[in-house]
Amino acid sequence: MESVLKRRVVVTGLGAVTPIGNTVPEFWDGIKAGRVGIAEITQFDTADYKVKLAAEVKGFTAKERMDFKAAKRMEPFAQYAVAAAKEACEDAGLDISKEDPYRVGVIVGSGIGSLRETEREYERIQEKGPARVNPLMVPLMISNMAAGNISIQLGLKGKCTNVVTACASGTHSIGDALRAIQYGDADVMFAGGAESCICPLGVAGFTSLTALSTATDPLRASIPFDEDRDGFVLGEGAGVVVLEGLEHAQARGARIYAELAGYGATGDAYHITSPAEDGSGAAKAMELAMKEAKVTPDQVDHINAHGTGTHHNDLFETKAIRLALGEAADHVVVNSTKSMIGHLLGAAGGVEFITCVKAIQDGFIHQTMGTENVDAECDLDYAVGAPVKKDLNYVLTNSLGFGGHNATLLLKKYTG
Repeated sequence: MESVLKRRVVVTGLGAVTPIGNTVPEFWDGIKAGRVGIAEITQFDTADYKVKLAAEVKGFTAKERMDFKAAKRMEPFAQYAVAAAKEACEDAGLDISKEDPYRVGVIVGSGIGSLRETEREYERIQEKGPARVNPLMVPLMISNMAAGNISIQLGLKGKCTNVVTACASGTHSIGDALRAIQYGDADVMFAGGAESCICPLGVAGFTSLTALSTATDPLRASIPFDEDRDGFVLGEGAGVVVLEGLEHAQARGARIYAELAGYGATGDAYHITSPAEDGSGAAKAMELAMKEAKVTPDQVDHINAHGTGTHHNDLFETKAIRLALGEAADHVVVNSTKSMIGHLLGAAGGVEFITCVKAIQDGFIHQTMGTENVDAECDLDYAVGAPVKKDLNYVLTNSLGFGGHNATLLLKKYTG
């Protein structure tokens, strides 16, 4: 890889649908205000469920964001993805009619696709028989339809794929899109993740895995790195960004938010749900991202952690950061966006990447909300109690998925 001349890649557009705002400006205002988007589940009756809280998207109306007929042929995860992609396209000032459509691609992942459609059609089989199943069940359900619908709605004919690596899907998608531009497969890529599975099957499944918090106080449910943490809070939404080759962005006079300078991806080869206990896999992903960006540990100003609020993740990710950064870990500010919006699963990496871009732009590291009593074994600076205002030059963002999938991206302040 080192012997090949790679193109520089920059971020020029942002789009998001989240539990604290359905556009990037709304979302970022919520982040800066310390708003927590967690509340009692409204999408189904939770009377028989141990878990009562989730971070739902609120007030999203698909027909206001896209063609009504097309929206009816999409499940919420795909609707969120299309809305976020359209916002990112407009934010980037991209006119697709002036681009070679085969040089503009999409890599947007979803960890699960639509569990709701699976639930609906199974019930229909039980009640009315197999002949009554919705003919659109499969294209509504499958996870690649976030990317597919973005491509169709925006007329993007370049590389169109999706990455499915559970909670690392969004980050791997952005990393793979980086590679597509670096090595000449595309000039522009739409990348990120989308998810929506706050439904009986989703909540019951994660609850049986003992992965979800059973807390009833929305402000003390998603509490990463806290000694009282008891699991993550399920969230939903989408985060999609526009990446471009630097020369392409400069040629069209695009506003550049930041440079995407490094990407690391590894596998733990350890356990289906737990990260490696010594943090070695996640540490190597961070090391690879720093190596590609030619950045030393002491230059890293901030890490947006995976920070789910499960016992294992937070402890082992802390170990990973110490392993990757050494003594420099004592001086880096770490936070978890999941403390405010819950865990968006396949969409988490996309939304958290946007959080990092905005953090660089504003010199603002948000507080890890809800966290009060930091676990003694979690011994880093987690931005507890107040946000941190700091000039940011290099920022890492981590995502760790079930199956041992680790992904890290390194964002760099763009200086020309």
